[in-house]
Amino acid sequence: QVQLVESGGGLVQAGESLRLSCAASGRTFSSNVMGWFRQAPGKEREFVAAISSSGARTYYADSVKGRFTISRDNAKNTVYLQINSLKPEDTAVYYCAARGDLGSITSLRSHADYWGQGTQVTVSS
Repeated sequence: QVQLVESGGGLVQAGESLRLSCAASGRTFSSNVMGWFRQAPGKEREFVAAISSSGARTYYADSVKGRFTISRDNAKNTVYLQINSLKPEDTAVYYCAARGDLGSITSLRSHADYWGQGTQVTVSS
């Protein structure tokens, strides 16, 4: 059974930082694009960032460029999302996602085969 399990969310003050982790189990994703989405209250889920299988290439939504950094450790089958200078508008449930095939880094934006259960990030002003 394939599982993606996120951790690292919480309640923080504006301006602080968080590092989210997503640990995969049940199969290796070292050949697959992985990434993050988020869903704010009352809004649709939106793409945040993706990373290539090797980690050499990254792709971000315009709204998070400069503050969010995605990375991965294939030895640990884990992907990370570093969020700096958090803003109240970053409040959302953050989901990890992965392609099950050899899709391109940008393809994750429109299609993911695996999803985590989400981790809540709440930013107070």
